Amino acid sequence: MTITANKVVALSYELKLDSAEGEFVERTEAGNPLVFLYGANQMLPEFEKNLDGLTTGDKFAFGITADKAYGEIDEEAVVTLPKSIFAEVPEMMVVGQMIPMKNDQGHMLQGLVKEVKETEMVMDFNHPMAGKNLYFTGEIQELRDASAEEIDHGHVHGPGGHQH
Repeated sequence: MTITANKVVALSYELKLDSAEGEFVERTEAGNPLVFLYGANQMLPEFEKNLDGLTTGDKFAFGITADKAYGEIDEEAVVTLPKSIFAEVPEMMVVGQMIPMKNDQGHMLQGLVKEVKETEMVMDFNHPMAGKNLYFTGEIQELRDASAEEIDHGHVHGPGGHQH
């Protein structure tokens, strides 16, 4: 069986920045793999493209440039907000703190506190991996056909997936 649309993929991987020798970001182990429904827009399109056609036991190594991963850093996503917005949660007004917020359309955002001033805070709403080139190495642990229900719901059920 090969990786194609509507297959459940379980894989272990290591993510570094820029290259195989780059800064370590994260890893999944074979005993606790990343499990996802291929082709359901759960993963970066370029990530899936690099896995297309692989089979169980295949190893992979590939890079994804920032523009095809989480995008370049958008300077307009760094904004200054009044501290009064955060008056009810003063413990969150710390440089490096991620704060969940909603935009004016009601969409959830994660903002990183970059600077705390006397009456304002500088927040960065870029994805934490924006502007970074990613490099993945890993192995395909398991493949199976997705159930009709998983395809309908757009995600994996059971071990490693969503529990209903």
